[in-house]
Amino acid sequence: MSTSPVILLLSGSLRSGSTNEAVLRTAQAVAPSAGVRAVRYDGLAGLPHFNPDDDTDPLPAPVTGLREAIDSAAGILICTPEYAGTLPGSFKNLLDWTVGGTEICDKPVAWVGAAAQGRGRGAEATLRTVLGYTGADIVERACERLPVDRGMLGADGTVTDPEFRRRIAEILGVLAAAAGARAGARA
Repeated sequence: MSTSPVILLLSGSLRSGSTNEAVLRTAQAVAPSAGVRAVRYDGLAGLPHFNPDDDTDPLPAPVTGLREAIDSAAGILICTPEYAGTLPGSFKNLLDWTVGGTEICDKPVAWVGAAAQGRGRGAEATLRTVLGYTGADIVERACERLPVDRGMLGADGTVTDPEFRRRIAEILGVLAAAAGARAGARA
C-alpha cells in the first residue's frame, strides 16, 4: 500500500482572509489531483520570539511542533506576503527557529508569490537567503509568482481560476517528485 507524500504548507501571513492563505487553501484542495496530501501549519502565531538561548533541549512546545511538522513532511510549500520590502517578522521568526535544527536541511522547498505584479521580490530574496542558511533544497522549478486578486476567490476562500489551480497542482507534483528523488537517493 502506497501513501501519498505530505507537503507542508507554510503561510507567512497572520491576517485572516489573506491571499497567501487562499493560495495554501487552494493547494490543499487540489493536492489529491497532484498525488500528494497537503497539510497546513497553523502555529505561526503561537511561536515564541526566537532566542538562541532557548534553542536547546527541551525546546518550547510550539517549536517542537513546528520542527516535527517539518520533519514529517516530504516537502514544503511557502506562501508569504512582503512587508517593508522583506519577510513579515512573524514568518522570519518561524524560519529562525528552523536554523538550529536539521529537519529542513535538504528538504525540497518552494514558494508561490501571490503579490501583485512588481511586488514581493524583496520577500522572495530574503526567503532565498534564509532558506540557504537552513540548508533547504530550493526546488527552482516549483518557485513561481502567481498573483492573486481578491476577485479570484470563491466563497470557500480558495482561488477559483482553473489555470491557477492547475499550476498549483503542478507545483505540488514537482515538489513531490523532488522529495521522491531525494528519498530514492538516500535508499
